[in-house]
Amino acid sequence: YSGTFDCFRKTLVGERGMAARIIKVSPMFAVCFFGFGLGKRLQQRKPDDVLIYPQLFAAGMLSGVFTTAIMAPREKIKCLCSLQSLEKCETKYSRSLDCAWLYCEAGICDMYKGTVLTLMRDVPASRMYFMTYEWLKSILTPEGKSVNDLSAPRILFAGGLAGIFNWEVAIPPDMLTSHFQTAPPGKYPNGFRDVLRELIREEGAASLYKGFTAVLIRAFPSNAACFLGFEVAMKFLNWVAPGL
Repeated sequence: YSGTFDCFRKTLVGERGMAARIIKVSPMFAVCFFGFGLGKRLQQRKPDDVLIYPQLFAAGMLSGVFTTAIMAPREKIKCLCSLQSLEKCETKYSRSLDCAWLYCEAGICDMYKGTVLTLMRDVPASRMYFMTYEWLKSILTPEGKSVNDLSAPRILFAGGLAGIFNWEVAIPPDMLTSHFQTAPPGKYPNGFRDVLRELIREEGAASLYKGFTAVLIRAFPSNAACFLGFEVAMKFLNWVAPGL
């Protein structure tokens, strides 16, 4: 791709890999927020205990561990399907389910190829994600008010910035993961170290942040909407079943 907008145009034409992304989003975020909530509860002696930032950091780490179980195979399917949107690339998979079935037949080990790299991406990124969100919420809360009463625009702002901070941490390992998962068998016998050496040798250190502009354009609105949806859903559930 010659740039972000060229990639956007070609993606609209090809539209490959979108089904895998849509399928993974709902369960991935459900598990992500569940892991974060569990991480907070494990560190609280009482339900109303306020956690300090290192504890929120640790809770975010648990969230990243939980999401890897879903993200590792989904990322591989998405990357393989997305490769077909390149010009003159043979259409091997007519849909994401074809790709998933093929790799299920190859065995669970092949489906989870790149799991360590996914952990290296999701664990630190999730820690930054949730800690930044909670930190921004406390800053944006007016004096004398509760963070639970934060207005929608402030939640959107905090969630959007949290998404940007998340991807600033996640982009380099995400680049390594994508290259490793779509490589032919045996190309990188030493795992991410071989991928890292090859990228830096051929494209330079800046290649680890390739696509940074496109990611930032997506990160703010998508994560702003995600956190607003989460907060609205939690308020609704607390209203419907306050003792749950």
